[in-house]
Amino acid sequence: MLALMNAQTNSMNGRDLINSAARFGLIAALALFVIGQLVASAAPAEANSLKPPAKGDIPIAFVISEGAVVIDFCGPWEVFRDVMVSGGDHPFRLYTVSDKTDPIHAGGGMKIISDYTFANAPAPKVIVVPAQSEPSQEMLKWIRESTKNTDVTMSVCTGAFVLAKTGLLSGKSATTFHSAFNSFAMEFPDIHLKRGARFVENGNLATAGGLSSGIDLALRVVERYYGREVAQKTAYNMEYQGQGWMNPDSNQTYAVAAVSTAEHPVCPVCGMDVDPKTAPKSVFKGSTYYFCSDDDKKTFDAAPDKFADATLRR
Repeated sequence: MLALMNAQTNSMNGRDLINSAARFGLIAALALFVIGQLVASAAPAEANSLKPPAKGDIPIAFVISEGAVVIDFCGPWEVFRDVMVSGGDHPFRLYTVSDKTDPIHAGGGMKIISDYTFANAPAPKVIVVPAQSEPSQEMLKWIRESTKNTDVTMSVCTGAFVLAKTGLLSGKSATTFHSAFNSFAMEFPDIHLKRGARFVENGNLATAGGLSSGIDLALRVVERYYGREVAQKTAYNMEYQGQGWMNPDSNQTYAVAAVSTAEHPVCPVCGMDVDPKTAPKSVFKGSTYYFCSDDDKKTFDAAPDKFADATLRR
């Protein structure tokens, strides 16, 4: 009986050892997984990092003109404004720059008086270029010259068109507002358009997708300067729960263009749904095309073969 009990005890001890080893292996595997995830999540913060100045603030210029889209510049403005580093310091100094200091009207009629003109603006370390009206030559020249000394020159939404017109994006990758993909690709064939990117970085140049994407790119710039923890704290204080700033390829929902059908036509210029009952239209090579606006119709009519070919390639 004693021998049987000893055998059972030894058997139980053996099973306990096996179970303990299995549990230890599972714990070790989980620990390695967690460490791997932490390393992976920390990697972007280390990559392409920027060095803040030893003293003084970081000047950020917001380049605006008539029709500037409010969220494109106010979203990043709020991000940079809310950043706090050790000691409660706000490290960024924000200002607006335009052709003139007379009032301009942003999207929705917001009236803005710029802090500086291109003639007297302080030298920036970061430039933010939102969607806006056709840029002046003074604006393009100022962006081009200032970017020689910036840490980041970033566009938001169709602000990418402004940045592209400086020539700085030639031969590089970029993104823009999803409804402007076709127009951008045709106007700037020497720029590699990345559809489905939340933002694209090229050295000291960066382009964000549409509207709220600018918030994510701004948080990414904060991360590059001060690390992921500061960027996460900034997002938390803003009650911003978007995660796109940690994944530049997180706009995949816009990577594939909508397909135009007879029942649900899509504007060949901007890619948005249109109502064929009320939309402007043109006939080209026996096919009818509908547009979101008269401006889109004029754009199509000026080069219908390009837009028709682009529609077929979708």
